[in-house]
Amino acid sequence: MRLGYNTNGFAHHRLEDALTILAELGYRSVALTLDYHALNPYDPDTPRQLPVLRDLLRTLGLAVVIETGARFLLDPRRKHQPTLLSSDADQRARRLDFLRRAVDIAADLEAEAVSFWSGTTTEPASADTLMDRLVEGCQLLCEHAERRQVRLAFEPEPGMFVATMTNWTALHRRVGHPRFGLTLDIGHLHCLGETPIAAALRRWRDWLWNVHIEDMRRGVHEHLMFGEGEIDFAEVMATLTEIGYAGGLHVELSRHSHDAVETARRSLAFLRRFCE
Repeated sequence: MRLGYNTNGFAHHRLEDALTILAELGYRSVALTLDYHALNPYDPDTPRQLPVLRDLLRTLGLAVVIETGARFLLDPRRKHQPTLLSSDADQRARRLDFLRRAVDIAADLEAEAVSFWSGTTTEPASADTLMDRLVEGCQLLCEHAERRQVRLAFEPEPGMFVATMTNWTALHRRVGHPRFGLTLDIGHLHCLGETPIAAALRRWRDWLWNVHIEDMRRGVHEHLMFGEGEIDFAEVMATLTEIGYAGGLHVELSRHSHDAVETARRSLAFLRRFCE
């Protein structure tokens, strides 16, 4: 596995500076969150930036996964809206267009995957209706990802429509596409009591294309610095090694951007203890 870091934890840095710092610290992978200030898919200058950034990633020795969790990129007034669950078809199409653009960026950067989630709905609807909308959107995205030869890594997220591994299992079965895999967040499993974490890692080893890691407390969806929560990281890291996970293990501490460099330094030192 390659130790990595999510750029949403460097929200106050230029993207190129964040990548350079992470490589200098010793990281070998980056989860690159598309946002208004970082490869905005709607910025007409982004196509020009892509080959330059691809060369920089190669020079720095950084693998990359594209993340799509920007909070206000599509709607400056509503966090993470619209989604593939939205009642309005045009709003669902807007989210799908964003995800397709993310796939295109991933293809140009030779990224290992595009990570995304279900989001939530702001209008009442039955669970069956929401699942139908989500499956349709995921299948359409899979068709585009197949054309671009990009893998999709779906992330269950506490508080979202697809929150648990049970929800994910149902979605994965219905989407049924070889490019539709999993982003697994270690903290989310602990938060929702989906333990032992090792069991989920072993069960989904063949579909596990992206991993997020941070500390967390049971029942509280708050990404914490390592050592501030309750997770047994020795077991987590041993299991990732056991299953032969070869992708990026990305620290996700988006609320630590005010101290990004030191947080990234401490996180790497912590994780390296389990890789020696």
